[in-house]
Amino acid sequence: MSSDQEACYLCKEYLRDPVTIPCGHTFCSICLKTYWDHADHSGTYICPQCRVTYNKRPTPRRVSSSSSSSRYSSMQRNESYPPPPPSPDYNYAGPQDVGCDICIGKKHKAVKTCLMCLASYCDRHLKPHFESATFKRHKLVDEIGHLDRQICPQHQKGLELFCRTDQMCICVLCTVKEHKGHDMVSAEQERAEEQQRLGATQAEIQEKIHDRLKQMEQLKQAVDSLKNSAQQALQECEKMFSDMLRSIERMQQEMAKLISSNKRAALNNAEGHMERLTHEIADLKRRDNEITQLSKTEDHIHFIQSYHMLIAQTEAEELPTVTVNPYFTFGPVTKAVSEMKQHLNEFGNDELVKVAKTVNKMTFCELDDVKKKKSLKAEGVRDACELSLDQNTAYRQLYLSKGNKKATLKNDPQDYPDSAARFDSLPQVLCREPLAGGAFYWEVDWSGEGAAIGITYKGIKRTGYGDNCRIGYNRKSWSLFCSDTSYSARHNKDQLELHAPYSSRIGVFLDHVGGTLSFYTVGDTMSLIHRFKATFSEPVYVGFWVWYGSAIRILQL
Repeated sequence: MSSDQEACYLCKEYLRDPVTIPCGHTFCSICLKTYWDHADHSGTYICPQCRVTYNKRPTPRRVSSSSSSSRYSSMQRNESYPPPPPSPDYNYAGPQDVGCDICIGKKHKAVKTCLMCLASYCDRHLKPHFESATFKRHKLVDEIGHLDRQICPQHQKGLELFCRTDQMCICVLCTVKEHKGHDMVSAEQERAEEQQRLGATQAEIQEKIHDRLKQMEQLKQAVDSLKNSAQQALQECEKMFSDMLRSIERMQQEMAKLISSNKRAALNNAEGHMERLTHEIADLKRRDNEITQLSKTEDHIHFIQSYHMLIAQTEAEELPTVTVNPYFTFGPVTKAVSEMKQHLNEFGNDELVKVAKTVNKMTFCELDDVKKKKSLKAEGVRDACELSLDQNTAYRQLYLSKGNKKATLKNDPQDYPDSAARFDSLPQVLCREPLAGGAFYWEVDWSGEGAAIGITYKGIKRTGYGDNCRIGYNRKSWSLFCSDTSYSARHNKDQLELHAPYSSRIGVFLDHVGGTLSFYTVGDTMSLIHRFKATFSEPVYVGFWVWYGSAIRILQL
């Protein structure tokens, strides 16, 4: 196990029974269990170090390391176990600090770095640089992490020159063979020239800041105007709908009056006929009674005289017939109102759809990006590159498919030949193809609990568990970690938690010359997850980190 990961992030002691989780961080088994047991009630689980969240509790994987086990055995022999917790000393270097290279055992925080010694010193070990004339010409700067960037990886000498031909920092010995005849200047001269360009860049950035502030002010004013306009529209619409409701109420009242007046007229007419019929019935009953009396009289003369008068009166009288319309009803009124309601609903719905279409087409503000006006997918296919996984770099428990397009982390080691380029402790693999001097696009499909997609320089360390080996945890690499709940962008000591829609398909666009690395979710549309901005000083290689039960696959475009 490398020195970068000797201490547990939680207890700050040497790792005891180390285990690792999907985001790649390692802790003591008992420390991680205790930490997560206290979080059981929340329903979510967070990596104590990088704060990546998981919906379900991940199953930690034990880390097999001979150095860890020997140190653990030594601790058991020499002291009581577990050791008592140390008194807090904030001068000691934590996982995120640069430690003193001279301290033995637990290291103190470094306060300065010597560019001549290529070492970092705490306050106590820095004193000789101030007190001894031997170190008079040594240059001290604020502490710098990862001093390996200051050393030539081939000759192990300090980087003092800059090769303009290959655009990289070199040592004096590099001028003899590898960079012989190239355009070279001192690092100080190149810095001076780049400093001038940096000033122009800073002026451009300041101009952009001024422009953005102006746009921000315009946007704030537009937002205030938008709020006022929306409030005014709400008030006017409320008033107009109130007027329409009053109009409908007025029509309801008019319809009620119409029904009532027609009802009253019909009833008056019927009552007049009923009164007349009552009189006629009474008159007819009176005559019927007279006929009955006449039929009983014994006076023949009276009978004859009365008979002729009654017959003449009956024959001369014609009674009008009252006819009742059996189909008289107010149903047509109800039907008319029903049709009016239907027409009103249809008209209202049609008008509402028209209004919605008009409002939805209105754009309040948008990003006027020329690149966005083009199809990201079309650009990606145009710049698509062919990639294949390099078996010589694959961790032994990573199973590569036929054609070297897919990698799956399994429990059993694969029978790979020995290779110095192989990652011996981390589930990582690189691609064969170096990418430099252009634009490149590729897509990856991932599945399982977690995977990381990124790029790295060839010089990334291949042995051990430390940050110098992890893709995205050092200055030589950049990565996007994907889980079922979140993403995180990682480079060197920086980690940024990202919120974007879940996607198992990730598109990656590298502009090596322009210095950008962009990650997208890929579906019917493409959505940017994160964009790194960097200066790539040498060719890079696509790399992957794969968790247990997970897999990545390079897609054919």
